[in-house]
Amino acid sequence: MSNSTVGDAAIAVVRRNTEEVQGTGNWRVFEELFADDFVDHTPQPGTTPDKDGVRVLYKRLRTAFPDFRPEIHWQAAAGDLVTTYKTYHGTHQGEFLGIPATGKTISFYTVGHPDFTQEVVAGSGVHRRMAQRWPALRAKS
Repeated sequence: MSNSTVGDAAIAVVRRNTEEVQGTGNWRVFEELFADDFVDHTPQPGTTPDKDGVRVLYKRLRTAFPDFRPEIHWQAAAGDLVTTYKTYHGTHQGEFLGIPATGKTISFYTVGHPDFTQEVVAGSGVHRRMAQRWPALRAKS
């Protein structure tokens, strides 16, 4: 497989996770895409740094923000390393990270670069501004 073919395949996996799992809550695709030994190098509060922890985070997000929607701005690949810049949007309709629903619309951006093994997400280094956004939500409620 050429370097650009590997990169294109890796981009497609990240896009599927972003759009189908995060965006619509398709847990079958989550199981298909995430390796059982997945390691999250930047776990969020109240989660574990593994596949189960990511599943918990995604489900909490989809519960607290039922209209949770990702917007991919760009993706770039060098071999099987993919960097994705995206913004998430949603309406805070349920408790999240200890903050009760506010009804406010939120958005936050992420830059992520997951690791791949045979077109399966094996690990993640995602730089999120998520935790910094929640105090602002609390202050405005």
